[in-house]
Formats: sequence, C-alpha cells, structure tokens
Amino acid sequence: MPEKARVAVLISGRGSNMAALVYAAKRPDCPFEIALVASNDPDAAGLELARAEGIATFAHSHKGMKRAEFDALIDAEIRKAGADYVALAGYMRLLSPEFVGRWKGRMLNIHPSLLPKYKGLHTHERALEAGDSHGGCSVHIVTAELDDGPVLGQTQVAILPGDTADSLAARVLIAEHQLYSRTLADYVTRTAVKEAASG
Repeated sequence: MPEKARVAVLISGRGSNMAALVYAAKRPDCPFEIALVASNDPDAAGLELARAEGIATFAHSHKGMKRAEFDALIDAEIRKAGADYVALAGYMRLLSPEFVGRWKGRMLNIHPSLLPKYKGLHTHERALEAGDSHGGCSVHIVTAELDDGPVLGQTQVAILPGDTADSLAARVLIAEHQLYSRTLADYVTRTAVKEAASG
C-alpha cells in the first residue's frame, strides 16, 4: 500500500471539519493521515479532541504578531510535522501571500457556499436573502484571493421553507463533513499519481 499523505489541519474553533477528517483517516484505505492540528487560538476546542485522538497539536495566539511573522511560525511547525498538505478547517485568519505561495497546490479549504457565490462571511444569510433554492459547500484550492481558488468539489443542500441561517448552516455542516474528507482523499491520490508519472 502506498505511503499515506500527511496533512496538517488548521483550525480556529471547535474543529468539527477537522474531526471529520480525523475520523475519515481511521479507515485503513484512507490515503491521508493527520500529522498535526494547529490553531491561532490556544483555547480552540478542537485542540482537545485532536490531543485525545493522539494527534500532535500546536497553538499560538496571533495577537501582537505581524501576519507574515505568525504564518512563518505556523509554517515551521507544519514542516516539522512532515506534512505534505494543509487543510483549512474553520481557520478564521487571512493568510499571507508568502504562506499561500509556499503551499501552492497543496492547501485546501472548505467554504459554506456554492462558490463562486457568497465568498467571505454570512454565506447562509446571503443565500436566504437572495431567495436561492439551494445552499451548500465547496472545497477549493487556496490561492491569494479569498475563497477564489479552483473548486474541487461541491455539495448542494436544499433550502427548506422557514429555514433560518442557523438551520441551514446545521445541514450544510453535515454536507461539509462528508465532502471534505472525500475531496481531500481524491486530491492527494490524484496528485500522487501525477507526481509518480512525472517523476
């Protein structure tokens, strides 16, 4: 069996998408493993879960640090963990162009809308205000522009009569948990095949 791709997951809060990736990685046939969970908030609830699952963690507050300086610190930890890929899972910081450049083509993000619709925040409110029939989620490659990289996968989630932003968000989150692990698995497998062919 080929060596598993090592993934560092960046979180800022409870880390439910990180947890979904951790549990997906327990399958024997999963092509990735979680090498590190890192956060810009030492109190992020997801860190406790990662530690309980035996995964290395790193946390450091970004307060008082320049963006590039903080990103260099996180980058050093990711490299120390031997990660091949970075998965953003509710990481609420804008990344410096230097950091994005270092992980070009190897950093993925999950976003709670059907991109290119509703980049940024308040995605569910915006879908409801627009009268959309569906919300959803997207996994995309991270580029220097916010929520703008090539989309690798999407799941549509029907908007129900009477939905609020919270009720829609709860259903979209279920879809996110399914989509992220599947898309990440496909992506690392495809990338490994490409690299083997070009090597």
